Amino acid sequence: MSTPVSLLSPLQIGPHTVRPPVVLAPMAGITNAPFRTLCREFSGGKGLFVSEMITTRALVERNEKTMQLIHFDASEKPRSIQLYGVDPATVGKAVRMIADEDLADHIDLNFGCPVPKVTRKGGGSALPYKRNLLRAILREAVGGAGDLPVTMKMRKGIDDDHITYLDAGRIAVEEGVTAIALHGRTAAQHYGGTADWDAIARLKEHVPEIPVLGNGDIWAAEDALRMVRETGCDGVVVGRGCLGRPWLFADLVAAFEGRPQDIARPSLREVADVMVRHATLLGEWIGDETRGVIDFRKHVAWYLKGFAVGSEMRKRLAITSSLTELRSGLDELNLDQPWPDGADGPRGRTSGNNRVVLPDGWLKDPYDCAGIGEDAELDTSGG
Repeated sequence: MSTPVSLLSPLQIGPHTVRPPVVLAPMAGITNAPFRTLCREFSGGKGLFVSEMITTRALVERNEKTMQLIHFDASEKPRSIQLYGVDPATVGKAVRMIADEDLADHIDLNFGCPVPKVTRKGGGSALPYKRNLLRAILREAVGGAGDLPVTMKMRKGIDDDHITYLDAGRIAVEEGVTAIALHGRTAAQHYGGTADWDAIARLKEHVPEIPVLGNGDIWAAEDALRMVRETGCDGVVVGRGCLGRPWLFADLVAAFEGRPQDIARPSLREVADVMVRHATLLGEWIGDETRGVIDFRKHVAWYLKGFAVGSEMRKRLAITSSLTELRSGLDELNLDQPWPDGADGPRGRTSGNNRVVLPDGWLKDPYDCAGIGEDAELDTSGG
């Protein structure tokens, strides 16, 4: 079942060769153009970096925020957009808009988001339970994309009693999807517990026709290599593992290329420099330094995890509102601290065992999708 990493083929997404087979997962409020730029710089331009979730309704209506979110830096190749939608007709319109106006080179479809405002509309990780609706959306997307490859990201299912990933994988193959990424958790698990890598292996066996990518609990480069060895997957999708760790993509490239000696262990001084650059890029992207630094605040604790930084200083850095203030606070730290032991562990949300909020009667029939239409679409992007 498992594939020696040294023999792993490059990941082929339509005409795009992704070498090594490493993908940045879309994360709301995180994987905007500045963060993608950082990750891409560390990777040396290798890998695939996906936008924040773009809602199809907002895209079709040319919502101002959405149009900013789909802006790509000139150096981003290929340009990768993740779309969320519930209504096949609206998804089709959005995909045709992307293809006709050359807005991206690759389209990923979101069937994995577990947050209530998405699942209560029947979207994200709730949607694959409705097999016919899933098929209709995939058919519209692939049919409207022209030469653009269409992939999808999903979870195992809604909960342990409503597992959908094998059926969804077969439907995806039949409708012409180019590749599938599986997060080895159910919607009910959110980000809690341990990801089920065995499910990734089962999906790979179930749909050998197309690449399967694994997602879940990749906190360090060695985790990615182990996932490939244990599941036979064709590549990895990294989400929370790179929060406050954009250099993880340099590590992943080094690991997949057989250079474990090049795994990064930055000092706090190097981390501080990355923090300032991240905040600077956000300000340039937003067009306002203060707003950029405020947006950066959510990243502070992730970057500083494991380092000896007092609670008062952490709080102070998390309320900065200028680059000068941020740099000044960082310069007060002991920047000569080496990379701390145990700093590669879990980051981000970890809650689990949640009740999944679904439309009334959603679980009664896995095939009936009556009542789903444009009114079920979200009107804002970014999650």
